[in-house]
Amino acid sequence: MSLVLDRDKRTPLAHQIRAHFEALIRDGRLGAGVKLPATRELAQQLGVNRATVALAYEELVASGLARAHVGQGTFVAEHDGAPNGHRPATGEAPRPALRAPIDWSALLSRSARVSVDADARWRALASTSSVSPNVISFAGGMPDSGLFPTDAFRRVLNHVVREEGEALLQYAGAGGYAPLRQYLTTYLLRVGVEARPEQILIVNGSQQGFDLIARTFVDPGDAVAIEQPTYPRAAHVARAFGADLLAVPWDGEGPRAEVLERLLARHAPKLVYCQPTGHNPTGLTMSAERAQRLLAIAAEHQVPIVEDGFDGSLQYGERPALPLKARDRDGFVIYIGTFSKILFPGLRLGWVVAPEPVIERLEAAKQLADLHTSALIQAAVHRFCALRLLDRHVARAAAEYSRRRRTLLHALERRMPPGVTWTDPAGGFSLLVTLPAGIDGGTLLARAIDRGVSFTPGTAFSIDDSGAGTVRLAFSSVPAARIEEGVRRLGETIQEELKRPRRRAVGRPAMLLV
Repeated sequence: MSLVLDRDKRTPLAHQIRAHFEALIRDGRLGAGVKLPATRELAQQLGVNRATVALAYEELVASGLARAHVGQGTFVAEHDGAPNGHRPATGEAPRPALRAPIDWSALLSRSARVSVDADARWRALASTSSVSPNVISFAGGMPDSGLFPTDAFRRVLNHVVREEGEALLQYAGAGGYAPLRQYLTTYLLRVGVEARPEQILIVNGSQQGFDLIARTFVDPGDAVAIEQPTYPRAAHVARAFGADLLAVPWDGEGPRAEVLERLLARHAPKLVYCQPTGHNPTGLTMSAERAQRLLAIAAEHQVPIVEDGFDGSLQYGERPALPLKARDRDGFVIYIGTFSKILFPGLRLGWVVAPEPVIERLEAAKQLADLHTSALIQAAVHRFCALRLLDRHVARAAAEYSRRRRTLLHALERRMPPGVTWTDPAGGFSLLVTLPAGIDGGTLLARAIDRGVSFTPGTAFSIDDSGAGTVRLAFSSVPAARIEEGVRRLGETIQEELKRPRRRAVGRPAMLLV
């Protein structure tokens, strides 16, 4: 096709694709009802991610120039040179020609362009994973909403509105609801983290916690060392603030200490980011020896470690592993925690634990961002915890997630062809599967969906387009009764792929998820 993308332009590729089709439609070269090329085919022709084409089509639909039909494709809409197909009535004066719309994309900051691109990839992945209710999806690393204690939380919420509603619905302090901060000092002691209330900041989920940390510490051009594979949104946040990311590969024990030490000596990064427990995507836990080594390296080089913590209640060993923060004697670890995995993600409630001077700076950044987290939600969660309803819910949910984990591991043992390996998750909601040599996870996904199963390609968790030969399987939101069938479908897809002519796996742009 005649469309040629200029990768040196500041204009994002998706907007270049949209502008090309917009010109063809407005010039009449693409008439009403014409079907646009399939996103997958056009992406291959242009050498871009499918999500980029999907975003361009979404913008055409939003402007009224195209219409989308689920399962059929995207088509040129009725237009006749006027918005939404308007035709002047007889005797009606023709409308003046519209001025060219402002090119908002050219005005975006670099951080905004990073965010838009990341969001487009996430939407593309989400839509792919929910093509049909018949697709068994291992893509969503989130709690199962069927296990949520909604009735109990509703009663608690009603109670706090009656008792404290006038105060809770007013503006509140940026640091957080004092009783909740006090409760967290005791809650965190369960996993060995000692913190006073003034060392805790309540935030809108762990995502905001890392955003505030990056906003406070990272300047454009600074380096941030980050484990690989890693949680995708952490990488995107760091990049949005202009950071250069330095990959520290995981092995069976955690981020490789010798690589981290070499990077710290050569590049002097501002921060180190890692998930020592419930690691996403592998589910692995950092060993005690590796944890001590990382702390020693950080202290030697005077570099803070940002620990993205996963609740110890959702670890599957006999005893939960200690967070890095519990081993930190020198104050180098900034610990992020959240209720999203053990209660309701929609509450957007988490916390940051750090030395008081750091908390003061983070609190100032939070005030600029959103003033404060909902005091009503904080009070409701505090009461839910104080009544021990959280403990009761976690015991039930953890038992179910543990059962689903075992079911998945057993199904993999029975259904995977030779050459497929996987991690044994000690915590969290997922594991990482390594495919036989030459099979690309992104290519496999399209064929797997045709068989009724989906997952997340491993490139989603890399910062350098590696991981093409891996896929993440999240078990938390898949009913145990469907796990076996989902793995059977996946195994058959891999078997079929092994029979195809072998091609070298090619790294693909990462797709984003929760």
